[in-house]
Amino acid sequence: MKLPPLFYFLKRLHHYSGKILYINLFGSMLMGLLDSVGIILLIPLLSVIGIVDISITDIPGIHLLGFLQEIPKEQALLIILLAYVTLVSSQSLLSRNIGLRDIRIHTGFINHIRLDLYRSLLKADWEFYIKRRKSDLVNSLTSELGRVTNSTFLLLQFLASLVFTAIQLIIAMFISVKMTLFVLMCGVFITLISKRYRRRSRELGKVMNELSQEYLAGISDHFNGVKDIKSNILEASQYKWLSEWSDKVAHERYESAKVRSNSQLIYKLFSSLIIAFFIYISFKLFQSSGASMLLIILIFSRLWPRFTGIQSSLENISSAMPAVEKIMELQESSQGSQDLGGLLNVKEKRVEQIVLNENLKCSNVNFRYDKESTNFTLEDINLKINVNKMTAIVGKSGAGKSTLIDLLMGLLKPESGMVSIDGRDLSDRELLALRNSISYVPQDPFLFHGTIRDNLLMVKPDACEEELWKSLEFSSAAEFVNNLPNGLDTVIGDRGIKLSGGERQRLVLARAILKQPSILILDEATSALDSVNEMKIQHAIEQLKGSITVIVIAHRLSTIKNADQVIVIEEGRIVQFGEYDVLSNDRNGLFSQLLGNQFKVAN
Repeated sequence: MKLPPLFYFLKRLHHYSGKILYINLFGSMLMGLLDSVGIILLIPLLSVIGIVDISITDIPGIHLLGFLQEIPKEQALLIILLAYVTLVSSQSLLSRNIGLRDIRIHTGFINHIRLDLYRSLLKADWEFYIKRRKSDLVNSLTSELGRVTNSTFLLLQFLASLVFTAIQLIIAMFISVKMTLFVLMCGVFITLISKRYRRRSRELGKVMNELSQEYLAGISDHFNGVKDIKSNILEASQYKWLSEWSDKVAHERYESAKVRSNSQLIYKLFSSLIIAFFIYISFKLFQSSGASMLLIILIFSRLWPRFTGIQSSLENISSAMPAVEKIMELQESSQGSQDLGGLLNVKEKRVEQIVLNENLKCSNVNFRYDKESTNFTLEDINLKINVNKMTAIVGKSGAGKSTLIDLLMGLLKPESGMVSIDGRDLSDRELLALRNSISYVPQDPFLFHGTIRDNLLMVKPDACEEELWKSLEFSSAAEFVNNLPNGLDTVIGDRGIKLSGGERQRLVLARAILKQPSILILDEATSALDSVNEMKIQHAIEQLKGSITVIVIAHRLSTIKNADQVIVIEEGRIVQFGEYDVLSNDRNGLFSQLLGNQFKVAN
């Protein structure tokens, strides 16, 4: 049976913490009990020795303290006060230890949930990511995750509070059943009339969750596109967006505060009426003695805040429920979209590479992103990429070139048909090895914030200095890296923003070569290079022919003129394939149209 979202995380907390969690809960209840007992017993103890003149004969068990009347008052008072101080000190020491242990459990549980969710996201397949905004995932791993773990502990404290409230009710009933039942009925009543506040808290929590996602998405877009914003003078529109968002947040926070304030107002007004009515009823109808009256009032003062605390906890839990449901949905969907059948081990640094002996082949491959659509992104794809040869894939934008590359890399799986190596269909484990045998250089190069050395070593942590410089020489990056103030240890900024577009592409190409792949995939990898450096890299790639399989996605003649075969894709279908010279001379074919003016210049 599927557990409610919050109880699911409570079960996770149980498995993570074990018995130490319940020891802490028991300690918290014991601490509250000691606090109540210390205050409740102080007055009858003082009455026993005659310091306070209150009738206590109807208090059960009071005769056990009769020995205090047989010793001098001063000594009796010292014994009573010493017992009280010991009780309070024990409570304070217990509170300190429980508080520190709570912090350790809470922090550990947050990290446990965060790592588990991140592990699920890392193991999710490529289709999972292309259907979601990156900023939503970041929001889930930050603010939403914090709300989930906090609400889990809040639920735990709520359940513990229920237990402790029950204990205090039993103590109160031991003194006066009628008056305790009266307090209990009042507590249940105020909890019921506050139901609408909990419902409103949940609605506001959902709105705040959506606003948080909107904020992170907008800010991420702003800083990712800050150059476009500056160049198109869009600062005013961006400021207007954030100003309007801030107004929405201010309104929702005000509404949340109003819900809490209204709830507290109801509590305070109702509690003042209850206290007055309670004292009158106790005195007039129940004929309570002074001592019992005082004890009942003390219990009431301790018990009544428990009901309001329970109500406040329920409101906070309701407010966090949208985040809880969001995290649970994200975890379930990521676990249901596991890449390579879940074989990917996030703690395993390296996997073996697969050896390509003959060819990489697609046989009758069909693929579509939307399974409900009748249109296929790729349809009836049949191709063969021979080992240690250079294959160029060309086509108009949206033809399906990148989707085909994703299928060849094992990032996507065909709906029908087969992608095979050396004539055999690959298992998930072999696909993982294939992916490790590929270096992919995208058109939009991605570099992490850090040094050049850090960005290179991420694909081969044990690479020596000589290997680093050799890969930089290959990509024509060695000269500009050597001229940087700190060389390989130069910090290049977020996404390599301190470098030019061409320099970023050369570094990404160097990183791809450093991996020593058996298959190199270049997606317009030289588009940002000047003609001199492009010629150097083309020459270097020529040197690789015969020792590595190269797949190139490109439109530029200079990139594909030395290809062993060219595959032309249009609207998800292969419409031409063959040698470069043969296709370029076919004036009726799509390939010669794509070459356009480049073909005329070349001839």
